[in-house]
Amino acid sequence: MKGIIITTTKVSAISILLVILFAGMLFQACDKDDSGGGMPVVAYVRVTDAAKSDSLVTHAFMGSTIAIIGENLQNVDEIWFNDQEAYVNFSFVTSTSIIVNIPDIIPSTVTNLMLLINSNKTDTLKYPFGVDVPPPFLSGMLCEYVDDGETAVIKGNFFIDDPSSPLKVFFPGNMEGTVQSVSINKVEVMVPQGAGVGPIQVKSIYGSTRSSFYFRDDRNIVLDFDVLTASGGWRSGVIGNSNPAPIKGNYVRFQGAMAGGAGAQWSEDPFSFNLWPIANGRPDVPFYSGDIANAAIKFECYVVEEWKASALQMIFTPYATTGTNSYIGDSNVPRGLWIPWKESGTYKTDGWTTVSVPLSEFKYTASGGTCGNPLTADMLRGLTFFVYSGGVEGTDCTPHICIDNIRVVPVQ
Repeated sequence: MKGIIITTTKVSAISILLVILFAGMLFQACDKDDSGGGMPVVAYVRVTDAAKSDSLVTHAFMGSTIAIIGENLQNVDEIWFNDQEAYVNFSFVTSTSIIVNIPDIIPSTVTNLMLLINSNKTDTLKYPFGVDVPPPFLSGMLCEYVDDGETAVIKGNFFIDDPSSPLKVFFPGNMEGTVQSVSINKVEVMVPQGAGVGPIQVKSIYGSTRSSFYFRDDRNIVLDFDVLTASGGWRSGVIGNSNPAPIKGNYVRFQGAMAGGAGAQWSEDPFSFNLWPIANGRPDVPFYSGDIANAAIKFECYVVEEWKASALQMIFTPYATTGTNSYIGDSNVPRGLWIPWKESGTYKTDGWTTVSVPLSEFKYTASGGTCGNPLTADMLRGLTFFVYSGGVEGTDCTPHICIDNIRVVPVQ
């Protein structure tokens, strides 16, 4: 294997002075050529956690950070893991160490080698190192409520459909679905007949993972608009069950003309409901009894006509709240804001989709500012939804928004 060729040339005194001045200003780690040449040598590879600096590794997961320890590393210009090139930040390169992230792209050709290529693009060190592909990661579903025989869409990462070990999806009841298509971050699968309620399991050649979310989640349902309704409030919501077709039974419908200006006048009747538990005949029991820092409000939503203005504001209220909606404009009352049209200027769904808003995001005022008071567990008794303001300028529109199966569930 060829060594690195070192060349020398005469330089002026001014040039030498400039080099010295710049060397004094820069960190040693930022200098690619801080100690001359020589073939790179790798002594070992370790994790970057200082508390585990003695943990040597011969392989690591995609996307993880490692420290390469050795000699003559200052002239390394490229690092490859299998057939994937890693990004080299030369601020983290010295003569004795390189800190680098393993690419998070699955290699097409597996060599189980790490290649260190010098800046002359000729000298290359081959070092045995394996890259591990994680088991499937399930982040969620396009819609958690899908009928038997219909297509469910699972989102996540590391969905590998290897010919020698095809990807499989199992629904609650250990019932295998029919996989229709697979990409690295999405699986389309037909729901088997008789599928139940609970986590979904996805198996690949690299392992198996059960979802933290539930398929057809029925935990802590606050409103299903069939049995659990918002009756007793000033507005119980406009109820629909057709056009569009429901998930099951009834849903609440928000529909009508809406001005685009932030804080523009709005019509409460077609765009809100108030669930006041004391007026609804519910017991003084919270919707959720776990740690609200690790919980989210979820619901299924179908936006039939384009939504281009105002936020869906979600407010939890204490048990005793009834007969007033003054809390809607109260800047001391925290709320969640869902504004899916904000980035593109418009939002519309292709059927029912599941929406999840962490309770940690219930920290805003009606106009989109930050509320000084946090959401507390004792507030999780009543619930108001209304489409209004959010502090974002939109466009005049006539949205048609349908919502069902409002629930509060853990997110981990």
